[in-house]
Amino acid sequence: MIFFCLLWIPLFFAFWRSVSNAEGYGIGWALFLGIVYTTLQYFFGPFIDPGSFGLYRWLGGFVDIVCVPVLIPLVICLLLIAVRALPGNADIGGFILLWLVPLSAFRSMDWYSPGLPIKLVLVPVLWTALATGISALFFLARTRPKWYNIVLAALVIAVMPFVAATAWWAFYVHQTLIGYVCLITSLIPLTVWVVGKIISKFRETNNIEQITEGILHSFAHDRKG
Repeated sequence: MIFFCLLWIPLFFAFWRSVSNAEGYGIGWALFLGIVYTTLQYFFGPFIDPGSFGLYRWLGGFVDIVCVPVLIPLVICLLLIAVRALPGNADIGGFILLWLVPLSAFRSMDWYSPGLPIKLVLVPVLWTALATGISALFFLARTRPKWYNIVLAALVIAVMPFVAATAWWAFYVHQTLIGYVCLITSLIPLTVWVVGKIISKFRETNNIEQITEGILHSFAHDRKG
């Protein structure tokens, strides 16, 4: 499980880049700021007592474990785009994932010693769902700027962190059914986007093959003529 927490984010980042064909804007920023954030986490620790119960346990998962570590790089990436330090088509999902690479390495050690398998497996998956799902929704709103797409994207982005934090809390307090429902719900935007990209790539490949076959057929016909 420690290797899953350590390797999941960088491996998924490589998969994300291969599927999205995004440019590598902001790689240096993301890694540097991710290291800074991880260093601050190491020295200052959690904001909310991890031994809390009830609502405070859920809030601790939201702030220290699942959501804020993703929302901070999201906000910083958007600010860098706003001040034109990054281009408008920068890969938000890739930026967040790279930011999380140092943190996932630190957490793989930090959470391994107390023996917290839920954190070692569940949290990296929730980070991925939030980072890439929110990025996909931003892409939808930017490329298809109809009012209903923008409203839909904004609503889903607003709800996703709460669903992800609830998934972590539910598994932690052994409410497994609620946990699975929230986990699957968190993964829906990412799954839809990735499947759509794969289908789009498959269609492009088929179109290229058809064009190539047409050119070769025309060339052979001309030579016969």
